[in-house]
Amino acid sequence: MERRHPADDLEARPLDQGSVADWQRLRAEIESVDGAGEHVSAEDLVEMLEDPKLDPARDTLGLWSGSRLVAYAVLHTPHGAPEVARFQGDAAVHPDRRRHGIGTRLVDWLETRAETRLKADGQLSALRGELLLDGLAGDPGLLKLAQRQGFRPCRWWFDMKQPAPTGDHRPEPRPAPEGTLPAAFEATYDEATRLAHNDAFRDHWNFTPYDATDWRTWVTGSGSFRPAMSRLLIAGDEMAAYLLAEESEAETAATGSRDCHVGFLGTRRSWRGRGAAQALLTDVLRTARDAGYDTVSLTVDTDNPSGALGLYERSGFAATHEAVTYARPLGRGAFRS
Repeated sequence: MERRHPADDLEARPLDQGSVADWQRLRAEIESVDGAGEHVSAEDLVEMLEDPKLDPARDTLGLWSGSRLVAYAVLHTPHGAPEVARFQGDAAVHPDRRRHGIGTRLVDWLETRAETRLKADGQLSALRGELLLDGLAGDPGLLKLAQRQGFRPCRWWFDMKQPAPTGDHRPEPRPAPEGTLPAAFEATYDEATRLAHNDAFRDHWNFTPYDATDWRTWVTGSGSFRPAMSRLLIAGDEMAAYLLAEESEAETAATGSRDCHVGFLGTRRSWRGRGAAQALLTDVLRTARDAGYDTVSLTVDTDNPSGALGLYERSGFAATHEAVTYARPLGRGAFRS
């Protein structure tokens, strides 16, 4: 008699608005075991499903055991990627259902969907394709799955945090570079900030320029964006540097602590080396406690070419989690061990 695999008994269907409560519950149960510091609200998940460039019917997958969602996968397509089409896979399995082949099933689905999207996009099809998976560094289950499926680690990231400084512990103000004017974020600066971001990060790994749709979906139009804590340095008709702050209400609800997250901090290449980023970061550290925040956090690529990791360490940030990105070329059988 042929032996059935536990993963084969699960019902597969896309995620939709009706799945949000079950999806949020699954994410919370995963976080309670893994402790990755990833908290999401129902609004966060709705926002993901409403991304105008995501097709939930084709780009998402839920695996159900009866009425219980036990695993999910979402594929994000790198529209407009200039060099390598790196498809980001967001996938997870409930801790009670791991080591039963479900993760392999999710990866196979992500790969198949990524190859379909790569071939269908006239611009991306001319590029080399890769599939990416992220997770906690040192997670033995993820490492084993990645190795078995032919992935290799390619990037490491630190989540960093520090208590919002108070009183005498606040850093001394840093002057803005000569020729720049400090300003609070306003909608009128939105487009200039997007252009500055695309210039500041064009030499960073896996950067895909933001078009107006993606920028307003994932950055300044996101429910987590906090313009009151965001800072700008204007130089004539362009944005020299910017700091865009975020806040996760789901994290506050889960931890009881308000965190001001530095989601985006960048300096135009022509303004690097003049202390712009330090001035913006110092300003946020000085004002976070008065604005009601308990901590300030950020995430950094440990190989960031602008030396950001050193800046953050000197500014008092310490790593709380380390994450790793695994990559494998698209193409069935290529690079599979």
